[in-house]
Amino acid sequence: MSIQHSDVAYTAVATAENGRDGRVATNDGQLDVVVNPPKELGGSGAGTNPEQLFAAGYSACFQGALGVVAKNVNADISGSTVTAEVGIGKNDEGFGLIVKISAVIPNVDAATAKDLIEKAHEVCPYSKATRGNITVELAV
Repeated sequence: MSIQHSDVAYTAVATAENGRDGRVATNDGQLDVVVNPPKELGGSGAGTNPEQLFAAGYSACFQGALGVVAKNVNADISGSTVTAEVGIGKNDEGFGLIVKISAVIPNVDAATAKDLIEKAHEVCPYSKATRGNITVELAV
């Protein structure tokens, strides 16, 4: 379900110059990076790229969602990590993305870890935004 403008608690603002081969910065100055296509896509690979930035945001957001669902069931996720792998490749419409989310949750058994990441995938805002648009694989 979508939120309304009146429900917005925070808005991130970033501006890109020269697309995939330039610079992107947030309005508050907290992020200001050179972006370049990776060598695999014919670029220099000298800077970061949009897929890395997406992977960073998705993994952080998913870790937060994992914390919310773990708290609801009193699961100990201390020491856990979430890794997002964002792939880009050609499809029928130009290019598309695919994501793999991997979680390491050392203080719970495998079945509980699987259940937690599935529940986190249901509540994570990035997962909600991508659902039905790109393939997202979950792994523990």
